[in-house]
Amino acid sequence: MGELTTSAIQIHDLVKVFQGRQEVRAVDSIDLDVQDGEIFGLLGPNGAGKTTTIGACTTRIRPTKGQITINGVDVLQDPAHARQFIGVVPQQNTLDRSCNAFENVYYHCRFFGMASGEATQRATQLLTEFKLNERAQAMPYALSGGMAQRLQIARAIAHRPRVLFLDEPTAGLDPQSRLAVWELVRGLRRQGITVLMTTHYMEEADQLCDRVAIIDHGKILVNGTPAELKQRVGGQTMMEIHVANVSPELSERLGNVAGISSVESMPNGFRLWTTGRDGLLPKVLEAMHGCDLRDVSVKEPTLETVFIRLTGRELRD
Repeated sequence: MGELTTSAIQIHDLVKVFQGRQEVRAVDSIDLDVQDGEIFGLLGPNGAGKTTTIGACTTRIRPTKGQITINGVDVLQDPAHARQFIGVVPQQNTLDRSCNAFENVYYHCRFFGMASGEATQRATQLLTEFKLNERAQAMPYALSGGMAQRLQIARAIAHRPRVLFLDEPTAGLDPQSRLAVWELVRGLRRQGITVLMTTHYMEEADQLCDRVAIIDHGKILVNGTPAELKQRVGGQTMMEIHVANVSPELSERLGNVAGISSVESMPNGFRLWTTGRDGLLPKVLEAMHGCDLRDVSVKEPTLETVFIRLTGRELRD
């Protein structure tokens, strides 16, 4: 028999509709089950519903409909109890600017009921663990972006939550700081903390997440391990052909090439989804005989190709 797993986060039929001049259905009947000790990634374009979903899970947003349980506690029925098990790092820097680094963690501990001595010990431990002990007396404005993000994560886990929500945890960070945050997140999993994170970085999701779900227009499109999604959903090799003139006739010719599963038109050419690449390029070039070919690029299956395949490439506000 396989090893039994338990759910840290369960979301059932979650709906959130924002009322206004125009009704916006930000989340549309989402079901999600995140296992205990898992790093789970929620991916999607801007406005897809990621942050709204996290807001509902962390009690900041009241859903229109649905059920959410964190560590077995109903978030909607008993939000105060649920918050005991939740740590949150939002997109924005929410460090208290009137407190130094040590005090940001210390007062968070005190808020969650720790005695002064225990809070001091916990804050000191975390600042050392997160390599911030030399900056303990520094004010938030004096910290680099990477330091501030590490401090936010330290503060979020200071009360020893079972589940940590990270909303775009490495947005705006330089590569070195991003790698440092990745290592921290891996360390949290080793401590038994379940992590639900949103990210725009496909490489980040591929490197960190045990499973990912891609969400768009408030609906979950696919859910699985990165390897499964690359193999199962749009994970074919992607070939981009740039030409001087795009025409329906050329699209049809490319679509008839053996090994090409679909053709998408772009303003300056075509995107070809293929079931393989061996011997395919000569066939494509033959189909394009007489066309003004400008460029050809081939991409192996990645989470990015899956993401583009499912959500498109157009810009989102």
